[in-house]
Amino acid sequence: MKVVIFGATGFAGNAILKEALAQHHQVTILVRNKSSVSLNDKKLTIIEGNVMDRKKVSEVVENQDAVIQCLGTGGKSAKPTTFISDATKIIVEEMEKSGAKRLLAMSNTGTGNSIGYNPWYFTTIILPCFMKWLKVVIEDKNRMEPIIMNSQLNWTIVRCPNIVNKPAKGSYHATLDGKGLKLSITLGAMSKFIVQQLTDGGFSRQAPSISN
Repeated sequence: MKVVIFGATGFAGNAILKEALAQHHQVTILVRNKSSVSLNDKKLTIIEGNVMDRKKVSEVVENQDAVIQCLGTGGKSAKPTTFISDATKIIVEEMEKSGAKRLLAMSNTGTGNSIGYNPWYFTTIILPCFMKWLKVVIEDKNRMEPIIMNSQLNWTIVRCPNIVNKPAKGSYHATLDGKGLKLSITLGAMSKFIVQQLTDGGFSRQAPSISN
């Protein structure tokens, strides 16, 4: 499958990129600086540009089968941002123009109806007092999700809890109602789940939350 990944140089994005290549997909990534990518794989195409550049986004999604959006804010600033939602709007609109239909987007447990999946002390104390940087990300993901859900695309939004830098465990759990959801998922399990959704339509136009 021909796949575009936006956010491929980030913590989660790099793991997703490696997993997509390991599963033999033809991958195109859009990066601000080519020198930030050390991977050398014949299945990988690297294009330099900015995701906020509509013309460049249009160029990279043309003739592609699917898009993975795993953009981050690049730090832990508590300053409000609309970067992810603004970029997603461009990606969605250009995908609809190009004919690329499958969109996988990373989100966070705590967005949309999954706000109730977190323990009360996390939502009312830890998030607003000790993790303000995550609070602003969740606020922007709350703007992002309706853009995707209201599109004509075949989308899946994957809501993640804390992602820990460990290899994939033997299994992971995906839920639409929060039952059985834990507080973390390994980096390896997250990347395997997301790449699997490229060809698995079980969560088409749904927003599962995943954990180990």
